[in-house]
Amino acid sequence: MKILVCISNVPDTTTKITFTDNNTQFNNNGVQFILNPYDEIALARAIELTDGGNGTVTVINVGEASTEPTIRKALAIGATDAVRVNAKAHDAWYVAAQVAAYVKANPFDLILTGRESIDYNGSKVASMLGELLDLPSVSIIKKLDIDGDNVTVEREIEGGKEVLTTPLPIVAGAAEGVAEPKIPNMRGIMSARTKPLTVIEPVGVKTLSEIISYETPAPRGQVKLVAADDTAKLVDLLHDEARVI
Repeated sequence: MKILVCISNVPDTTTKITFTDNNTQFNNNGVQFILNPYDEIALARAIELTDGGNGTVTVINVGEASTEPTIRKALAIGATDAVRVNAKAHDAWYVAAQVAAYVKANPFDLILTGRESIDYNGSKVASMLGELLDLPSVSIIKKLDIDGDNVTVEREIEGGKEVLTTPLPIVAGAAEGVAEPKIPNMRGIMSARTKPLTVIEPVGVKTLSEIISYETPAPRGQVKLVAADDTAKLVDLLHDEARVI
């Protein structure tokens, strides 16, 4: 089985985010970048499915040379090889189009993404890939199992769970529960240095979106503490000041 896992290079959640050029550019200075946690879950499940010589796991990233430490981490975790599309990831459409172009030339049995990247939280790439490749796609899955040429996925819906079975190949966006993220061991870290990392040039893709400016969240307001037994005061504050009731 050949599995492709799409990975993103994202800022660590503990990083203080700032912008430059009149809030039009993300400020990379001092930012610690990591492997997107949801992609890490997808990668862990791919490694489980191919454990024991049952297949290969390729990771692909659309990014510039600065993303290679993140790619090497994915290789250290257990990916077989890696591909980097040498371009800045403009938006979800651009990323999906680049990955789709690669898959059309190099078919895979299963394509996994994270449910979303933790920087933009769009949850778009999996469904876009399915459309571009004319394959079934399922987003935000909580479980994935393979039986022969069929794959069964489980996802949460309002009021219950949805279980779907479809022939391979498919595209799936992994969420929490699919697998536990793996910590690279020393052997994996050492072997990652020699695993293949292929750099390819991007295909021409029409730009469909543009970021005009960024805004930081409004600062938190003051907090008022109300005694647990003073329900009347709490109701008054919610009604007269917060105006939510």
